[in-house]
Amino acid sequence: MYLAIIKVQPISDFQLILTFANGETRLFDMKPYLETGIFQELKAVSMFNTVRVSFDSIVWDNEADLDPEILYKNSTAINNDIASEPTDEYELEK
Repeated sequence: MYLAIIKVQPISDFQLILTFANGETRLFDMKPYLETGIFQELKAVSMFNTVRVSFDSIVWDNEADLDPEILYKNSTAINNDIASEPTDEYELEK
């Protein structure tokens, strides 16, 4: 399975919220990678926060990047439940 990333958001504790082209939102923890090669530069929060989508994956300003398959495989799903039926709280306009 190959899924493109369409959105990335850096959050606290060196984690990323990733949105994939199939609509899934997943949480990826970068901490295990921060001791390796170019990823060590991402320990600086200012550098970590430069993450952006590039083509179908993510990249930082220091040119570090990760394969989208790795990002998908090593991330955990975030609950994306939506209401299937309207409730009093979310009424449809008439």
